[in-house]
Amino acid sequence: MSNNQVSLHRAIKASPEKVFRAFTDATAMASWLPRYGFLCTVQEMDVQVGGTFKMSFHNFTTGSSQSFGGECVEIKPNEFLKYTDKFDNPDLPGTMTTSVWVQKTLIGTDLRVLQEGIPSMIPTEMCYLGWQDSLEKLIKLVEPTIPDA
Repeated sequence: MSNNQVSLHRAIKASPEKVFRAFTDATAMASWLPRYGFLCTVQEMDVQVGGTFKMSFHNFTTGSSQSFGGECVEIKPNEFLKYTDKFDNPDLPGTMTTSVWVQKTLIGTDLRVLQEGIPSMIPTEMCYLGWQDSLEKLIKLVEPTIPDA
């Protein structure tokens, strides 16, 4: 197992409920999780302890794709989410674990993410840069308050 990990933190001007929902709704995940230049297809998403998910990232430039899936390990609604990820590609072995903490603050939400067990052939810096894109897209999804017409 690789010791590679990334740790991220953001202050977000949205409720913890809305931020947490962005991590547990398939359509939301497909919109913000892939870094810029990639698209995401969610084939399966069962958000409950022991529930599984399956998705693919598609490189819009080259047309190549990378599929992965995992399992929900721990859920405390609107507070904490822990899940595993495993690539379908045998050249990217191992299981990653992602932990997400969501805490109410004066301005909205304190978000902390820890991703552990990143395969050693993936440079940690590239993973960190990918998360930067993803969290920027997450914030653009959850911070606006758009009422129904």
